[in-house]
Amino acid sequence: MTHLAYHHLRPAYGDIHNHCGISYGHGPLKDALANARERLDFVSITGHAHWPDMPEANERIQHIIDFHLKGFEKLKGGWNEMMAELRQADEDGRFVVFPAFEVHFCACGDRNVLYKDLGGEILYPTGIEDLHRHLRQLRAEGVETLCQPHHIGYKKGTRGMDWLSHDPALEPLVELLSMHGCSEESDNTRPFLHVMGPSDWEGTLQYGLKNGHIVGITGGTDHHSGHPGSYGHGLTGVWAADGSREAIWEAFFQRRTWAMTGDKIELRFSINDSPIGAVIPPRGKRHILVEVAAAGAIDYVDVIKNNRLLCRMSECDVIPQAPGQTVHTKLYLEVGWGPRGETHRWEAELGIGSGAILGLDPRFRGMQVVSPLEGTGEHASFYQSKITGRTETSVSFETVSEGTPNNFTSTSQGVCLEVEMPVDETVYAVLNGQRIEWRLRDLLEGARSGLVGGLESHAYRMNRAPMPHDWRYRLEYEDHEGREGDYYYARVRQKNDQWAWSSPIFCRDL
Repeated sequence: MTHLAYHHLRPAYGDIHNHCGISYGHGPLKDALANARERLDFVSITGHAHWPDMPEANERIQHIIDFHLKGFEKLKGGWNEMMAELRQADEDGRFVVFPAFEVHFCACGDRNVLYKDLGGEILYPTGIEDLHRHLRQLRAEGVETLCQPHHIGYKKGTRGMDWLSHDPALEPLVELLSMHGCSEESDNTRPFLHVMGPSDWEGTLQYGLKNGHIVGITGGTDHHSGHPGSYGHGLTGVWAADGSREAIWEAFFQRRTWAMTGDKIELRFSINDSPIGAVIPPRGKRHILVEVAAAGAIDYVDVIKNNRLLCRMSECDVIPQAPGQTVHTKLYLEVGWGPRGETHRWEAELGIGSGAILGLDPRFRGMQVVSPLEGTGEHASFYQSKITGRTETSVSFETVSEGTPNNFTSTSQGVCLEVEMPVDETVYAVLNGQRIEWRLRDLLEGARSGLVGGLESHAYRMNRAPMPHDWRYRLEYEDHEGREGDYYYARVRQKNDQWAWSSPIFCRDL
C-alpha cells in the first residue's frame, strides 16, 4: 500500500507498560526481556516504585499496603542491577529498551515514567504537580522523560484519570487499553473487570477529547508475570523513521502511535496527508484516508469524529475476488484448550509445501496474572514460548498452553505466518511428532481443528485463511462540515474480535 503521509515511516511494535519480579510481580527480568524479544521492537519493563497518597491502613486493605511497600523496596534495592541488565539487553535499531518506573495516585490516576536513555533514577513525588515539576527540571538538565497515564478509565479518586491533571508537554500519550480493560468510551469491547472496579465516563479517552485534550494513545499489557507483549492483552504501534531509539522517541512525542488488543494490525490514517497525532488547520474540506493491512479478516473500519461514528466500511462495501493460482494470506495456527488447570507442552512446526513466508508474528501469551496476590505456582522459567527455527517455508516453535479457565478467556498459544503460495499447495503442522495437512484452498473456506488425544484433550485450530480483500481495506471519505476543535480517529475490528485504534488527528488553530 502507498500512503503519502507515511511514505517515509515504518511501523514498529512494543509494550511500554508491564511488570515482572523487579518489584511486585512474577518472573525474573531476564525472562521478561526474552519474552519481549520474541515479538517486540521496543519495550519498557516497569517497576512499581511509589504511592504518595496511599489509603490509610485498615484490616481490609492491610495486605494490599504490605505487598506494595515490599515491592517498592525491592525495586529501590535492585535499581542499579536492573539498569545494568537493561543496558546489556538493548540493541538500538533492533530491540530498544526504555527504563521505567510507576507511581500510583489515587487522586489523579497512575503514571509510568519512561527515560529516553539507559539511565535515570526513581523519583518519589508528593503528588502529580510535584512529579511534573521533577520532570520539567530533568528536561532542563537535558534528561528526557515521558510520563504516561494508564488504566485511565477507573473512577477519579480511585486511581482513574483526572483529566485536569494532564500535562500534554510531559504526557503526550495515554494508555487506551490493557489487561484492565479498554478506556475508549463508556460502551466498549473490553470492560473493566479487575478488583479495582468498573470504568467511569469521566476517565475515558472520549471524555478527555471532548474536553479539548490533545493526546495520543497506546496499548499496554500491564502484565505482571514477565511477559511484555503478551498476546491479546495490549500492544502499541508507532510510525517512526526507523527502529532507532531516537526515531521511536520522536514518534511518541508526535503522537504517531496506535493501540491494538493483540494482533499486529497495520493502521494508516490521515487527513489531508497528515498522519495520526497531527494538529492540522481547521478550515477547508478534509480528505480522509484509512488503509489497513490487518492480521485476519476485517469486520469493519470506522472513522470517529467528535466521539460519533462518521463513516464505516465493512464487507458490504467490498467486492470479493476469486482466488488465483497464488494467494497472499495469513496462516494462524493455535494450540491449547484441554482440561482446566492442566498444562501441555508443545513442540510444533508450521509450514507450506511451496511459496514464500513474508512475515512471522508469534502470538504467545503469558500467565493470566494481574495481582501479585494471585499465585503462579512453582516455575523454573517464565520464558516458555519461543521460536526455535525458521526456513524459507516453515517455522518451528515451542510453547506451553494451559487449559481454558472458563468459557470466556482464551489461553491458546500460536503463530501467524504471512505467506504467498499456490492455492492448491499444502499447509502443514507437526505437533509433538504428529503431522496434519490441509490444502490452502480448503482453508480459504474455513477453519479446521482437531483434538490430539481424543475427547476433552488438548487441541489445535488452523484458522481460516483470509483472501486479500478480507484483510486489506482502503477507506476514503470527504468531510465538508468542519469546524475549529474537531478531532478524528480510526478504529478497526477484526472478525476474531481483535481491535486497533489510531491516535486522533486534531483540527486546531496553531
